Amino acid sequence: MTAQDKTFQHDKIEVLGARVHNLKNIDVDIPRHALTVITGLSGSGKSSLAFDTIYAEGQRRYIETFSAYARNFLDNLERPDVDKISGLSPVISIEQKTTNKNPRSTVGTVTEIYDFLRLLYARAGEAYSYASGEKMVKYTEEQIIELLLSHYADHRVYLLAPLVQQRKGHYKELFESVRKKGFINVRVDGELRSLETGMRVDRYKNHDIELVIDKLKVQAKDEERLKKSVQQALSQGDGLMLVLDADDETVRYYSKRLMCPVTGLAYREPAPHNFSFNSSQGACPKCKGLGVVNVIDREKVCPDPKLSIKKGALVPLGKYTKTLIFWEIETVLEEYGFTLDTPVAELSDEALDAVFNGTPELLRIPAARMGRTDDYYADFGGVVKYIRQMADAEMTAASQRWAEQFNTTACCPACHGARLNREALSYKFGDKNIAQLAAMDVAELKEWLDGIGEKLTGKQQAIATEILKEIRSRLSFLLDVGLDYLSLDRTAMTLSGGESQRIRLATQIGSQLVNVLYILDEPSIGLHQRDNVRLIHSLEQLRDTGNTVIVVEHDKDMMLAADYVVDIGPRAGRKGGEVVFQGTPAEMLKSRTLTAEYLNGNGALPFPPCAAKATGRCCAS
Repeated sequence: MTAQDKTFQHDKIEVLGARVHNLKNIDVDIPRHALTVITGLSGSGKSSLAFDTIYAEGQRRYIETFSAYARNFLDNLERPDVDKISGLSPVISIEQKTTNKNPRSTVGTVTEIYDFLRLLYARAGEAYSYASGEKMVKYTEEQIIELLLSHYADHRVYLLAPLVQQRKGHYKELFESVRKKGFINVRVDGELRSLETGMRVDRYKNHDIELVIDKLKVQAKDEERLKKSVQQALSQGDGLMLVLDADDETVRYYSKRLMCPVTGLAYREPAPHNFSFNSSQGACPKCKGLGVVNVIDREKVCPDPKLSIKKGALVPLGKYTKTLIFWEIETVLEEYGFTLDTPVAELSDEALDAVFNGTPELLRIPAARMGRTDDYYADFGGVVKYIRQMADAEMTAASQRWAEQFNTTACCPACHGARLNREALSYKFGDKNIAQLAAMDVAELKEWLDGIGEKLTGKQQAIATEILKEIRSRLSFLLDVGLDYLSLDRTAMTLSGGESQRIRLATQIGSQLVNVLYILDEPSIGLHQRDNVRLIHSLEQLRDTGNTVIVVEHDKDMMLAADYVVDIGPRAGRKGGEVVFQGTPAEMLKSRTLTAEYLNGNGALPFPPCAAKATGRCCAS
């Protein structure tokens, strides 16, 4: 039997001769597969034992399993000052630290609930057109033929294959290519035309070009011809075709992909990454999936509106100089009846908007103003564009910092903070898109998902059952640790240390790992008594799945619910660092330690003798 096999046969974690920080060569036995609380005064050495000794040794042993080459890229972890630690399992620390500063990380991504939502929408979501609001459809070739035979019976129709949709170009090569393939007609911008040698269109305009595959009267006897024409139309149109009714000139789209039957708008086949704001396929193109954009803050550009522009009211420009930007602003102001000497506070909203955002038409700057012989015409983009141009012109860190001082963040005008593109937001499950679910509180989302079954089709229920089960399970873990008020789109960097710790705890419970040692740092801080009971239940769940849980804690309920208690003391700092008790909570209540005195109600904090008496009034000094 190897040494490692013997280690895992231990029913306890043995710490012998721990001397980290203020620990005084202590020996501690901690039972495995149990909930253990390490308690004592603040500064007595609880964290030194739990994190700086047990966790640090677990991490060091884990790093030692790497190859020598891999360890070259990692910081060397020193062995904690301890004689021996045996019985260690793989260690996971869940501390009260908000270390995640990534703006793309949210409650949903950290808990992996959002990953399951993405899978849910990719497999069971229903697509709607963002152009018309119509439900997207897709057909097989057989379904298209059946629809044509029923909807267009005895109608003369054109079967068209779209080649170009709202794009610029002369398309001379395209026309020549399809002409050589034997096609005779095309439909350009709604007009049927014959293909000719050298045919081209205006290259500076957007065009719609469809290839005429066949013209026929739809009848059952011509089904074989119709079938071949449909196959060819779908092949030439990359899975999309149009049917033009020659009698009333109405057009309808048919596609093997998701498509709007009214506008012909087509979507890609949905996949989980299409609903991820951290993927280019799903992220809003305006804000790149952040939900916010940088905009110029007018108050930062013009902090003192009592000044005139000539006297330096616009901070990026400074005081008046004979430069183009000031001549442009002067010309703009004159059009609204103002001058550079007019205080900014007295300018009209229209004039200010023109100064900041520019004008749509060219400005004519008089020759005399610039000292030229003829007038000068300029395209004025405004002060906002000027700031960005100055930052982009140099592309140095200093120029970027200069521009950033005038920036502020604002909700993205394209996605309105949802982080996703129009296509992803057009998929619905039940009656909501994925961003609407992510914006719900955890408790509200759990309630909504519990009642969604009756709104689903049979196919959706078959697909979504297991996914919904996983989502509900993870939401229940968040509810158990008292985080019912959080929403999945809440950014991780805005969470408190306690919230981050409890989210990681809920994630670990959901991971269903076994034979792991978890170490937590005061998880009950800030919790309501009701939520504290839920937290204890969650830790017991973690223990019952086959793990060892060590909690550094002061809470009375947590200590009494524990399987084992280690009391470090008797005081803090130099007067601490000793094991004053280790055993079950029942045994602790019979001991004479300071912690036991308070648990038994024999100890109490003295009331301050100089405390002010209550007057019933609220005052602030």
